[in-house]
Formats: sequence, C-alpha cells, structure tokens
Amino acid sequence: MKLKNKTLFQQMSLVFTPLALLALAPQAYSADYTDYAAGTGVSPSAQVGGLYAPAQKAADTFTDAITGGKVTANVQARYENVDQPRPVSGARLKEANAATLRLRLGYETAEYMGFGGLVQIEHISANDAYNSRTNGRTGYSVVGDANVTELNQAYISYSGIPQTRVKFGRQLIRLDNDRWLGNVVWRQNQQTYDATSVVNKSLPDTTITAAFITNANRVFSDASIDPVSAAAPNGTGALLGNHHMRSPIFNVNYKGLGFAELVGYGYFLDYDQSAKAFGLANSTKTIGGRIKGDAPMGDYKLMYSAEYARQTDYKDNPINFTAHYFLAEGGVDVKVAQFKLGYELLSSDNGKQSLSTPLATLFAFNGWADVFLVTPKNGLKDVYVNARTNVAGIVLGADYHDFRADHNGNKYGTEFDLIATKQIDKTYSIGSRYARFKADNNVDHVNCAACIDTSKLWVYGAMNF
Repeated sequence: MKLKNKTLFQQMSLVFTPLALLALAPQAYSADYTDYAAGTGVSPSAQVGGLYAPAQKAADTFTDAITGGKVTANVQARYENVDQPRPVSGARLKEANAATLRLRLGYETAEYMGFGGLVQIEHISANDAYNSRTNGRTGYSVVGDANVTELNQAYISYSGIPQTRVKFGRQLIRLDNDRWLGNVVWRQNQQTYDATSVVNKSLPDTTITAAFITNANRVFSDASIDPVSAAAPNGTGALLGNHHMRSPIFNVNYKGLGFAELVGYGYFLDYDQSAKAFGLANSTKTIGGRIKGDAPMGDYKLMYSAEYARQTDYKDNPINFTAHYFLAEGGVDVKVAQFKLGYELLSSDNGKQSLSTPLATLFAFNGWADVFLVTPKNGLKDVYVNARTNVAGIVLGADYHDFRADHNGNKYGTEFDLIATKQIDKTYSIGSRYARFKADNNVDHVNCAACIDTSKLWVYGAMNF
C-alpha cells in the first residue's frame, strides 16, 4: 500500500496508537474466542445504553438522580486501507488511507420514581484520503466513517412497570445476532434509532421486545455531500444519514429449554417517501424464527444454529416479491480452538428482487471486505468456514467464504479474512484485520457492481471508561 508524504505523520500516528495503549494497560487476562459485538474488538461493556442495559440504581430525590448518574467514554483510533486495483469501468479509484479517531461521551442518570435518561454524543475526526460518502472525495475508495459530531443517543426510560423497561427517544436497538437490526458497531459513527421500545421479562425465561421506529440514524451522518455525487440527491446527505419510517418490530426470545435458545420475530419496515426516493430503500415485511444452542461431546462442545425467514413487499413497495432467508451453522469447541461451517442464503425472486437486511450490522456477515452490503438482485449464497484460537490472550482467527448467486448459481468470488485482537482488560483493546475479496473472472457486474477485487487492512485500538 502507498502512503502520501503529506499525510504520512497523521496516518502513521494513528496506526501506532494501539501499540502505545499496551504500555499503559494493566496485566492482561485470557480472552475468549468471541469477536465482541460482531467482531469489533470492543467489549460489550462499552455498549452503554443498549436495549437490554440495566438501569442505574434508584435515587431518593430528583436531584440525586441527576447528579448521581454515570459518565461513560470511549476513544477508538483506527487506520483503514482499501485497495481496489481493477475497477469495472472508468478510472481506477485512488487507494483509501483513512485515519480516524472517535470520542463517544455519555451520561446516564440514576432512576427516580422509575424514570431515567441517557445522553451520548459522538465526535469523529478524520483525514481526507478516502471517500466517506459525505466529504466529496469521490476519486477514492469508500470508507464509511464520516468526519462529524452527532447526538448518538438521547432517551428517557421508565421501569416502574414490573419486569418491563420502556424507552422513548434516540437509542440502540440490537436483536439476536444483529442480522436484522443492529447498531453497525464496526463503523466509527454508530447506527441508532429514533424509537419507542418496550422490553418485558415477566414470563419465565422469556424476553419480549417491541418497538416502533420512526428513523434509522445511519452511519454516513447528516453531513453535506458533493452535489455532483449521485450518492445523495440535491447535495444533501440526509437520505444517506436518515431513513425515516413508521416501522413496528417484534421479537420473542425463549431460553427455557436449556439446550437451545428459541427466537420468533416480525419486522415490518415501512419507509417514508423520502427514504424510498432514488431506490435507496423499499418497505418489506419479514417474519421468521431462529434456534441456537450447544451440546457436550465428551470433553468438547458441539455448537449449532439455524434460522429461516420469509420476506415480502410491504405497504406501498412498488415491487411485488417473495424472498427467503436461511441459515445453517455447525461447529465444535475443542477448548484450544473453535471451528465452524455455515451456509447462508439470501434468496432472489427469479432475479426480480432479492432479500434485504438494510438495518443489520452488515460487517459481521458475508465477509469483512463489505462487497455484499447490498444483496445482488440474483441473491446470495455464502458457504463459509471459520476458526478461532487464543494464544497468550490474543484471539487469532481466519475465515473463508465462497459466494454464488441464488437465481442462476453463477459465482461471484471468494474471500479470505484474518484477525488478531486482544482484549487487555475492561478498558483497553487492540486489534488488526485483513480482508481479501477475489472476484470471479466471469462475474456479472451488471448484477453485482460491487464484485471487484478488494483488499482491506485495519489496525485499531480502543479505551472504554
């Protein structure tokens, strides 16, 4: 990869920031094999204010509730390189060298008479050697981290009803494995939702989640964009940064079986006309179920999960279609390592329309090169294997994907991913990743314009308080 001299110091300082964190950190402990929060290297403790997050302790007075809250902070530095040497047409994109630094700062009050609240802001600083989709640098490859300051979360909560918590305002919504609704935690600017949500746990071993979403605050931010770019009409990033909607969602999770967790869900995404414009989003109805569990096998452990969903057009979606989602995954934990084999299908309705998951944490699925952020119209079949192990507290892993179309079976390409990450303690983490997507020589670029050779490298470090 090439670094321009005029930005060399800025970029390399962020590359080596994670290494400096090691010198500040306490003694390491042995981390597990989990890729925290869909593979980010950020521990769950850093995800403040989530849908299931417990409220702060009750206060005796309103003043005590305001002053007796909790301050949280996250600092994450990351360097991301993107190289796409063979464009489909036109001039080759310049190699992206994105150096970004995020500060996420929040304050959560204690509860008074069942009421509480949280306010959290995000600030991302960045150089200009990449296309963030909002900075007008269209000659570079895309890295979806905007230089922006935004209100990330701001909500009022109420837990005065037994085994129930209600939230109103801007909040995180993460359900199951983030396949349908997530916070896109890998990007520097988190995805949050303007919504009213209710979580109830009054039934034994059961969590019932219902929410009504009015806006998805996307990772691209509300920043202005080069009006020449087709990414956002009329020179505004609003359609990229906000997906307005009137969308009820339902999710029921049952863990009473012991050997498996059962989930049933219905997601009814009804986008406003502003989001539907220019084909950026269409309304869909998705109903499905999921099972996930494990079983002992001598000294080892078998792991398994399966999921099926049916998706159709919803409300005034102009495309009449039916598509299907299917996942089957099996694995084994042999103590020193974990291995998984999986198959995921995002089907196509005869090439007319494919299944979509626009609110997912997409980085966690179908390869880290992000080639399939939008499902091709001919659908997607992903056969994958992955392995994780732990050496001296460092999680090492490798993934391999084989991608093909559902409608005609044509091959899109293959991808190989590598990871090395270390959760030093609850405060510090450090990591590096590499992704290499190799497009098939005969790939149909009309159906999959993003299917071009792509290499990505990340080095990152974070501090959570």
